[in-house]
Parts: sequence; structure tokens; C-alpha cells
Amino acid sequence: MSVQFEDVKIAHERIKDYIHRTPVLTSKTLNTIANAELFFKCENFQKAGAFKFRGATNAVFSLSNEEAQAGVVTHSSGNHAGALALAAKQRGCPAYLVMPVNATKVKKEAVLGYGGKIIECGTTMSSREEVVQQVIADTNAALIHPYNDERIIAGQGTATLELVEEIDDLDAVLAPVSGGGLLSGTAIAAKGLKKDILVYGCEPKNADDAYQSMQSGKLQSIDNPQTIADGLRASLGDKTFAIIKEFVDGIYLVTEEEIITAMKYLWERMKIVVEPSGSVGLAALLRSKPELYGKRVGIILSGGNVDLGNSPF
Repeated sequence: MSVQFEDVKIAHERIKDYIHRTPVLTSKTLNTIANAELFFKCENFQKAGAFKFRGATNAVFSLSNEEAQAGVVTHSSGNHAGALALAAKQRGCPAYLVMPVNATKVKKEAVLGYGGKIIECGTTMSSREEVVQQVIADTNAALIHPYNDERIIAGQGTATLELVEEIDDLDAVLAPVSGGGLLSGTAIAAKGLKKDILVYGCEPKNADDAYQSMQSGKLQSIDNPQTIADGLRASLGDKTFAIIKEFVDGIYLVTEEEIITAMKYLWERMKIVVEPSGSVGLAALLRSKPELYGKRVGIILSGGNVDLGNSPF
């Protein structure tokens, strides 16, 4: 395996002065509904509004001065783009962000606010990758892949490193899964600290490539999934799938309606703004999960970048 627990610890040391150590919140109401003791790691309070800032910062500050001078490039529907733009700004290097034309307005505005340059592409993964290669040819910028990158995986794992260190005796951790950077980093960090802890990925039924990949044992992909969870439309990479296949205990699927219901609970009961992608962990627990009844469960609330103009409620 290319990413080790030691890499997560090194990443945390590298980025700790740049990131927020986000709070862990609880809710007695949601504990009762889920029949479990829940601990929410609030990456919606992270800089740039999502956990993505951890991996982006680790990757950008891993570059040599020569590499940084040429800048960085990535493709992203929003959160990774914003995170990379801000990390690049802190390093003092250019950032080129390839974003699909249907990326939300709030996420595009964040990228521009951090000084990033947006290059629009089509809605398919193949379109994203083609435009990225053109940017690299034009600028010689360093590619910081949104998830299939060891530096990104190690950086994302630092959220769970903090969570498991802070909350004693967790039985399980739930994290959203899209490209798999967060989930693979979560699994490495959680099981590096506590060997018998359970780790589950959570994803929309409408974008269930990770579930299909785990079921078949082979990497599956969905080119243009339709889900309200716009941050979960990517498919696993080969690096993330290898880690997830070895260390993740299962994938929970949730419906669009369950994602919206979970968002409402987080907004109304906990008074925190969490985007659809960040709500899938709670959405999974709103279903019957007898294997987690009475357990102490950590949930990664991955981001809070909501376009209120397109709010589902």
C-alpha cells in the first residue's frame, strides 16, 4: 500500500499551522433517532468550507519551490477547487481550476475569491481530464488530483486522526465516498490508531460506483451521475480503491430524499450548515443499522458549501 499511517501523521505535522482543528459536536436528539452515540467531526467549519483543504494543503506544501512556481492544476466540481486555490494562495503560486459548467455558483465564487483561475469544462469526467491535460501543456502546472494522489489521501486522513485521538473508544467511523480520498484516508487513520474500529463509506444510490466496486471486487465507474450531492459525483481511482478494498468494512447507500432529510436535521437540530455531500453519513444512520445500535460512531461532516439559491428546502 502506498499510503501508510505514518504518512498521515507527517501530513498533519506539515499542515497543522494552516488548517483549522475543527470541533466535534454531539446531539442527544440525533443519538435517539439513530440509536447510537454520535460524534460529528465538523469539516464544514474547515477553511474553504470543506475537508478538502487538508489534502490540498499537504499536496501544495509538498512541492519543491521550482514546481510551485509553475503553479498547480486540478479538476473539481467545487470543494477541491476552492481548497486548492486557497492552499496555492498561501504558498504564493498560481492555481488553475478546471470546473464543470454546472458547478454551483457559490463554489465558483469561492475559487475566484481565493485568487484561482477557472477554466470551464463539460460535465463528464473525460471532459475534465482533457481540459486538465491542455492546461498542463500550456502552463507546466503540477497536477494535484482531487483524490487519486497519495498526498491528498494522507492529508484527508488527518480529519479522522484528530477525531479518533479526541474521542475515546469509538466503535466506528462513517465518511462520504466519491473519488475515495477522504474514505481511504479515514480508513488508514482510524485503523492506524485503533485496529478493530469499523469504517464505512456512505454514498448516494444515484452515484454508487464505490458500492458496485466493493461488490464486484473490480473498479467500476459512472460517467455522469445525477445526485443532489454534487461533491460525490466522481468515481473511485485505482489508488483509493486499493485502500478501500483492503480496509473499509462496507458501503452504505442513501437515497436523495434521505440526504435532504439528514441535511434538515443538521440544520434544524444542530444549527449547522452542512451541504448534501456532507450529510450522507447521518443519512445512512437514519436507516436501520442494527450493527451500530448502542455504538459510539464518528461521522465526518465533510463540507458546508451550500448554494442557498438552489436549496432543496
